[in-house]
Amino acid sequence: MGRRAIFLDRDGTINEEMDYLSSAEDFRLLPRTAAAVRLLRGHGLLVIVVTNQSGVARGYFTEEDVAAIHERMRRDLARARTRVDAVYSCLHHPDDGCACRKPGTLLFQQAAQDLCLDLSASYFVGDKLSDILPGQSLGGGTILVLTGYGQQEQELARQQDFQPDYIADDLYSAAEWIIRRNEGTVRL
Repeated sequence: MGRRAIFLDRDGTINEEMDYLSSAEDFRLLPRTAAAVRLLRGHGLLVIVVTNQSGVARGYFTEEDVAAIHERMRRDLARARTRVDAVYSCLHHPDDGCACRKPGTLLFQQAAQDLCLDLSASYFVGDKLSDILPGQSLGGGTILVLTGYGQQEQELARQQDFQPDYIADDLYSAAEWIIRRNEGTVRL
């Protein structure tokens, strides 16, 4: 049996949605994000970021820019006395047909192998259906946050007759729901 993880999308879930965020200077944590990460980690859950960053393949920014943004995210979270446990990025173009681009599951499976995770006992949180559909495929919990593109995606979910396990106003509300749902069942 592996450990439980919370898989978070980056843009629109952790930080403000900026449509191809390309500069660490423009990175801004959403309100209550650090508190949400701290709450989840305080309950023994691993927090892992999985993000599609096709701007690299499109030529909008470089791999180094993505790394600088992730470093900024880590610094901002560290200032708030918390951290994420790992970050996985797909840098491919949507037309490349790679298995690592969400809603593909390759990066989640790689994280499970790297960190000994139980994907079916984990949660998948994001502001787009592509962020949470891997959770459905892998047997985990799915949470759509209404930050970023969440409002529009909620309507898309209705049209596609897909119901996430929970719809949260923001990441902190999602974290509270996860903790309430798993009270007393978290494995370390």
